[in-house]
Amino acid sequence: MPITQLLEQNCKLYPEDIALVELNPAKSEDRRITWREYELVHSTQDTPYRREITWRVFNEKANRFANLLIERGIKKDDKVGILLMNCLEWLPIYFGVLKTGALAVPLNFRYTSDEIEYCVKLAECDVLLFGQEFIGRVEEIADRISKNRLLFFYGDSCPSFAEDYTKLTSNCSSRDPRILITDEDYAAIYFSSGTTGFPKAILHKHESLMHSAKVEQKHHGQTKDDVFLCIPPLYHTGAKMHWFGSLISGGKAVLLKGTKPKDILEAVSRERCSIVWLLVPWAQDILDALDSGALKLENYNLKKWRLMHIGAQPVPPSMIRHWKEYFPKHQYDTNYGLSESIGPGCVHLGVENIHKVGAIGVPGFGWQVKIVDENRNEITEPETVGELAVFGPGVMTCYYNDPKATAEVMDEEGWLYTGDMAMRDKDGFYFLVDRKKDVIISGGENIYPVQIEDFLHGYEPVKDVAVIGLADKRLGEKTAAIIEIKEGYTCTKDDIEEYCMKLPKYKRPREIIFAHVPRNATGKIEKPRLRREYGAEDLVAAENQIRI
Repeated sequence: MPITQLLEQNCKLYPEDIALVELNPAKSEDRRITWREYELVHSTQDTPYRREITWRVFNEKANRFANLLIERGIKKDDKVGILLMNCLEWLPIYFGVLKTGALAVPLNFRYTSDEIEYCVKLAECDVLLFGQEFIGRVEEIADRISKNRLLFFYGDSCPSFAEDYTKLTSNCSSRDPRILITDEDYAAIYFSSGTTGFPKAILHKHESLMHSAKVEQKHHGQTKDDVFLCIPPLYHTGAKMHWFGSLISGGKAVLLKGTKPKDILEAVSRERCSIVWLLVPWAQDILDALDSGALKLENYNLKKWRLMHIGAQPVPPSMIRHWKEYFPKHQYDTNYGLSESIGPGCVHLGVENIHKVGAIGVPGFGWQVKIVDENRNEITEPETVGELAVFGPGVMTCYYNDPKATAEVMDEEGWLYTGDMAMRDKDGFYFLVDRKKDVIISGGENIYPVQIEDFLHGYEPVKDVAVIGLADKRLGEKTAAIIEIKEGYTCTKDDIEEYCMKLPKYKRPREIIFAHVPRNATGKIEKPRLRREYGAEDLVAAENQIRI
């Protein structure tokens, strides 16, 4: 069944139960709410800024937007772009689009005006709904994208080039529009992260979205009593598909606008969260704050917190071992996936397999996985590196309007070739080695940066690390480690080199650069940016000693 039926089901079963909570620690608690709220949206004093809606109001909001779109001529297979920061309105807007039979097209909130224009045109959006934070960026391109395209605005002080979503929907029916939708209908277009080039438009059917909900509940056992803390951006498949576990179970979810360790622990404590999905930098920040004494666990009520899971990037095993020292009773899972495979879960560790920390895990519920060579022949021998391929109900239909790019990553049987290098051990667990395009070939040897990054994460002063290849006349490429040091620690190039003596000689970094490690909104290291920044032939040597 289409994913919209889960929302309608929750509305019938749990109409007055809380569906969503928005927490924004950055807003002062006495800030006046200037946009209209429905009767079951509250602002309370127990957090700096808090709003909530029930399943009934969630469904009504979705219906109101759906009916507005239908009144404006939007029909099945049209596309509606969504450019919003995480907020209480985000998911009702998303489901409002789906209820019309149109496709939801979430956009990265970091896009520049040119990138917004590119993606809107690539996906052939008929509508763009944008928030307060994007007025300037959309204004720059409004004249170029407004022809034959509706522009809706959500927030305070609607600009003249758009229409006010809140005012318009307040006059629309809150009844379901009853558009017939099937599993085979198209549901959404997501964009690739762009870490390997310009974003591609990824087309998914309702079947994909529904399967991701089943996968999430199967892997993490969500019940009605679970409370999910959602921090990553909802435009990304990872955050939304993990939230689908709350949708399928009828549980509450908390949207936290902030990533500071104190804000995360306070949200878990106040809202009695039981499931928290973190990115590696946020988990590391929490550990650093606990190590330094800046945060103390006894100041928070964390009894309900049962599961911490991570996705979107390789996870240093040393970090999880450290996490278990503070949270010994936590279940832990790691989730591997791509937007092309509807986000997380096509491979996952499993809460019962913490003894295999370091692996991305085993095939997820309903998924098949294999390792292939450069000719896409399956590799059956364990411990042999090849490209990871996945197959299942969550694989994308195609890259929208790009058959060439689609053929490069999908075969006729529907297998998706991920571009990630991996291997399988004798027990059947898969280990991510690196991105195919990130592999460094130095002196004829294949070097996988993730292996070196995991090793360096084991050194106490290291907060974060990225390993890239730089041009070298003799070796072709040489390894460079960009290292971010924890606050309060002193570390020198000599210290790093001494620690790396435990590595085989060919894996030891030949350049050591002390600098911030940039990550995108989903936690992935921005390696193209680092290559641009440090890839010049005349690399300026970093200072030998740094204190942060």
